Amino acid sequence: MSDSKPVPEALLDEARLDEALLDEALAAARAAALEAGAAIRGYYQDSYTVKEKGEDNPLTDADLASDRIIAGRLKREDWGWLSEESVDDPVRLTRDTAWIIDPLDGTKEFTLGIPEFVVSIGLVHRGRAVLGVLYNPITEELFAGALGRGATLNGVSCRVSAHGGLTGARIVCSRTEMKKGMFAAWTDRVELQPVGSVAYKFGRVAAGQAEATFTPQPRNEWDICAGVAVVLAAGGNATNRLGEAYVFNRPNPLVDGVCATNGSVHTEILGLMA
Repeated sequence: MSDSKPVPEALLDEARLDEALLDEALAAARAAALEAGAAIRGYYQDSYTVKEKGEDNPLTDADLASDRIIAGRLKREDWGWLSEESVDDPVRLTRDTAWIIDPLDGTKEFTLGIPEFVVSIGLVHRGRAVLGVLYNPITEELFAGALGRGATLNGVSCRVSAHGGLTGARIVCSRTEMKKGMFAAWTDRVELQPVGSVAYKFGRVAAGQAEATFTPQPRNEWDICAGVAVVLAAGGNATNRLGEAYVFNRPNPLVDGVCATNGSVHTEILGLMA
């Protein structure tokens, strides 16, 4: 039995896009992710330029190439646009619908030759994540989901796991946070699975390969938007560390922590961060 509260109908109505438009957007996002992923694959373990935007925050030619491809396929005048690698245009705040993109989530893993990174493409409508596509171009896993349409992994329907309770739950977590001992108090109860990209962790939860991913640390909208949509579409739950539903396309894209689960363990995971 899940302790996750269903999304209220009022919020579903508020976030609902025209069905034909949603299908069109999902197909376009899939195509953009595949094309961007092919470009990233061409750079992987090859020569490329790396710049540092901050501590443990590299920027590569692959990030920029992916951003250009996705923008070329998806950008439109009547929708907003927020990408980690594009200059932010505040006009997005005046749009009901907006793309929120991380062209290469997990750049650090990309530079280290660890195949745990994804193209992350999310669509929001009136603040709610309605569509998400996550594509790992090395393992060729494509997670996709849309509000009311379910989720898929490589075109096959997928769903969150049915595991109930924290004991024995598989937690996809940050290697850095794991090394710092942030999960040490619970290692006797859960199975920790370190994974690079934040967005990739959401895909693993959505596909039933793990029960949860969480961190009390702030993340940016582009890190989580697509993943939130996919987890919700797969029947799971995704909130900030306080258990509040995410609202996207805000002036400040930083969000207050992550809790994405199969729903059944959501309350217990929130309790670990309390």
